Amino acid sequence: MPSILLSFLELIAGILLLFSGGEFFIQGSVALALILGIPQLVIGLTIVSLGTSAPELFVSVNSSLNGSDSLALSNIVGSNIFNVMVVLGGSALLRPLRVESRLVRRDIPLLLAVSTAVWGMAASELITWQFGVALIVALIINTTWEIRTAREEPQKTQEAEPEINIEKDSTSLLKAGVKLLGGIFLLTLGSRLLIEGASTIAGLLGVSEAIIGLTIVSLGTSLPELITSLVAAIRGQTDLAIGNVIGSCLLNQLLVLGSCSLLSGGSGLVVESLLITKDIPIMVITTLACMPIFWTKGIISRGEGGVLLGLYMLYIADKIIPLTLPTLHTAFKELVFIAILLAITIIIYKTIAYWLRLRKSSNN
Repeated sequence: MPSILLSFLELIAGILLLFSGGEFFIQGSVALALILGIPQLVIGLTIVSLGTSAPELFVSVNSSLNGSDSLALSNIVGSNIFNVMVVLGGSALLRPLRVESRLVRRDIPLLLAVSTAVWGMAASELITWQFGVALIVALIINTTWEIRTAREEPQKTQEAEPEINIEKDSTSLLKAGVKLLGGIFLLTLGSRLLIEGASTIAGLLGVSEAIIGLTIVSLGTSLPELITSLVAAIRGQTDLAIGNVIGSCLLNQLLVLGSCSLLSGGSGLVVESLLITKDIPIMVITTLACMPIFWTKGIISRGEGGVLLGLYMLYIADKIIPLTLPTLHTAFKELVFIAILLAITIIIYKTIAYWLRLRKSSNN
């Protein structure tokens, strides 16, 4: 069997194991938490959120420990870009998403601040363990704040959080332990297979691990978020569909990047120049673009969802065309520039129109 085919099989098997492991991890940890008497509110805001980000955590941490800093960081950046453009865009295509005001007032600005801080730190080409400590501290503060805020608005939280099954049959200590350990085992095995397959493919194709991490790996590790948000959109739980995306993007940077930075020790995480000059700025800009989208009438429309998906297709094409059709790359870059300029113009127009309507209504 050709090496590249075997590597792709490893990669696909790794993605499937990560998905299964994440499910078992959530089921086991939720059941164990219920047995220990931890409130469902805390479970929903911590364990369930962690479960959907478990694939990114295991893949990036294993990559960092194996010396693949580019793969570790590109998986985080690629997952955040995928979450905003594909998960949010795809959910909006299924059903227009009504945005809760708290997202605009608190969560999006927080995500934008964290993303900008990560970009600033990465610009030095090294993310240190001290910055990792700062990210973990920020995670603890944010989680505490989330729980306190949720207790003040229990009804809204209950509607926005995923359902937690509390049947007696599922709270057996043995079952919970087996599922939890099984989930950790599958996540570990899946992350190793995914890393081995991705690294081999990168070598055989002659591309950097960062390119593979930004595309195939990040898509695979983001499947739980994609499925969760699509199902939530179909059920009409639009708060959950949006909150899942924003929460996952925050966890990817605060928890996953923070853990990788801490485990890197004194050497720190080395940042590839491609990520600094192109992909991390795109991650920040996509987060910034969410602000006016969320402002406009408090709804993410199907049209806006389509724009997000279209921009992601251009982003992926920009990664693939130089490798497959290098002669067309210059013309394609011009097309991308025009598309981005058009998207920015539309965003600015909609933002100005929104603020004019708001001003007019306040004067009346």
